[in-house]
Amino acid sequence: MSLNINKSYKAILAGARQGRFVSYGEVAAASGVEWKKARRPLPLQLDQLVKISHERGWPLISAIVVNKDNLETGQLEGESLAGFLAAVRKIAVPVNNPQAFLHDQQQAVFEWADSAPEELGVEIEPAYGDEVGGPRFVHYFDPVLKALRAQGGSTTPDKVFAWIRDQHEVPDEEIAGLNKGGQTKFENKVAWARFYLAKAGLIDAAKRGVWSLTTEGLNTSLTHAEALQIFRTIQLQFKTADDEEEPAPEVVTGQELFSDPERRFWFVGASWGGTDDQTPRFFSERIWQNGFHNKFTEEVQRMRPGDKIAIKASFVRKHNLPFDNRGQPVSCMRIKAIGTITENTGDGKTVKVAWELLEPARDWFFYTYRVTLVEADPNDEMARRLIVFAFAGAKQDYDFWIKQPYFAKKYGPEQKPANLEEFFENDALETEEEAAAPSYTVDNIADDGCFLSKDQIEAMLLRIESKRNLVLQGPPGTGKTWLAKRLAYALIGSKDPKVVRDRLRVLQFHPSLSYEDFVRGWRPSGDGKLTLVDGAFLEIVEAAKAEPDRPFVLVIEEINRGNPAQIFGEVLTLLEDTKRSRDEAMELAYRREPGERVYVPRNLYVIGTMNIADRSLALVDLALRRRFAFVTLEPQLNDLWREWCANKHGLASDTIKLIEQRINTLNDEIAQDRSLGQQYKIGHSYVTPGSSVSDGRSWFSNVVRTEIIPLLEEYWFDAADKVETASLKLLDGL
Repeated sequence: MSLNINKSYKAILAGARQGRFVSYGEVAAASGVEWKKARRPLPLQLDQLVKISHERGWPLISAIVVNKDNLETGQLEGESLAGFLAAVRKIAVPVNNPQAFLHDQQQAVFEWADSAPEELGVEIEPAYGDEVGGPRFVHYFDPVLKALRAQGGSTTPDKVFAWIRDQHEVPDEEIAGLNKGGQTKFENKVAWARFYLAKAGLIDAAKRGVWSLTTEGLNTSLTHAEALQIFRTIQLQFKTADDEEEPAPEVVTGQELFSDPERRFWFVGASWGGTDDQTPRFFSERIWQNGFHNKFTEEVQRMRPGDKIAIKASFVRKHNLPFDNRGQPVSCMRIKAIGTITENTGDGKTVKVAWELLEPARDWFFYTYRVTLVEADPNDEMARRLIVFAFAGAKQDYDFWIKQPYFAKKYGPEQKPANLEEFFENDALETEEEAAAPSYTVDNIADDGCFLSKDQIEAMLLRIESKRNLVLQGPPGTGKTWLAKRLAYALIGSKDPKVVRDRLRVLQFHPSLSYEDFVRGWRPSGDGKLTLVDGAFLEIVEAAKAEPDRPFVLVIEEINRGNPAQIFGEVLTLLEDTKRSRDEAMELAYRREPGERVYVPRNLYVIGTMNIADRSLALVDLALRRRFAFVTLEPQLNDLWREWCANKHGLASDTIKLIEQRINTLNDEIAQDRSLGQQYKIGHSYVTPGSSVSDGRSWFSNVVRTEIIPLLEEYWFDAADKVETASLKLLDGL
């Protein structure tokens, strides 16, 4: 059973006369065809109805056919809108405002319906049912899919050729005859079949010399009529030839983009201030400009003629998506224009571009860039797929992305249940505007109560941005954990929980923590079997790979309270800043599949804290020390601390002076004690109020009795007289 265009017309007309929109499934059902079988031929049939409507002077009746989720609104989005507008372009009807044009056509269809003819009266073409028509290579569409399935979904071309020869009768003249390029006609026809199947999204052409089925291809079988529909759809869309004697393209779906190893691929924003879209001006002036004068200058200067550039806009979508997002918000990147850089003006701001506007724009999901200017890495598989989508018109394989570890946990069947905070946040993802304007900076760290100078804080941030790994070490109470989190906020650029939730992980090392907990190990599952489970480290590694333009931070408290060398294992090597690339990937102790390799991306930062006063903690070995920068924090009873205590929490100046004198006296004694030393000083956190204090002396007395004296008893466990003397000095007059 195949689609009948006359029956499709009657189904659409019936809906129009009732003043309602019609779903794609309803049109397919009119011909008695299951939706999964109608999914490919129906768009081409709707294109034909657009052409017929135009030729007969009717409104475009396909305009009222929409996704089932949009039957109330009549809205078309994404590929549905793109398909409709592509059909309109073929009949040379100008469209300035796609949504307004669609709405006008829909209203015209409803008004015209009562006077419309009952029958379309079109003779059915062979393309919709007969097993004839089209070039000979169309007959190889389904055999190519079967050959790949028979060999596990991926293999080399010669094995595909051999399987088809063994399983199908191939004419002798195709085996013996040669095409214009000297290849056998049989192999050339099969290669043409692969070309069209790749354009249709059934074959993944990302790896040279290997033919692989996409998830959709693994589950697709084609009749000749369905294969013919694919051929005609692709031929119209990409204006491809059907001369079987011409050599089939050696590269498909954009692989020619990577022929020049020096070519770069840039994804750029065009909105200044969040709302002022510069795309029309950039197109008319044939340029792109950086609107952020103090950012991205170095990146703009690296752009060169021949580089590819795409204008993008990033936002969040939750409804009417072309895949099952299970009600979760999904990051979307709309590609609005693509082009080739023709000249770099050298001012660090402007490049000249030969632009091509995409009308309508194309939406890409999951792996998106929210920073204004990003260079996509063609050596990274995820970025490579985006490049081919943007610059070669390839389809996005949604199943591939949903199965990636990071996205599988968000959108797959095993996704974690949302907590109350997530439940009440409709769009719990960072927007492009938020990424462009960091809301948490060095100034915020100072305002939050850091008693270091801004220069000191900036020096720490520069060190971690360079080294990628930093340990804050120091005596107890010097604010190591507090500062580690705020450095993380500054790296991320936000303290907003919806932004920080996925990009900051905080955990603590302890003596019982193992490699299997932190990196990967076997764990019991609900069915009583052992399952290989990724630990917190690999989880944030996968998250960072999935959002390569945004920083991710792992904070490890008490990094020396466990056994760092044992907990990190081989990933300690991968943490090194010079080994943060795919080329340095290593096999783990526990592999999900043979040959699996893991690397740590450059956008993941690790901040550790280390108490250097606790004798029970493990010594940090030289391997870890070489991979981390170390910053020592000291007690800060300085002007900033005094100002904070007085202005924020109401401590009297004489009380502040008394506290400072007594803690400094105690710290001097501790530093000079040969059994202790500098690392055992009392940090300022002990004597910094967390809220307003009405009686400062009484508050200080309580801190001394309940926090400081117990700590001194640990320090001088074998010298009770020292504890007593120090206690009397601290409490004198209180």
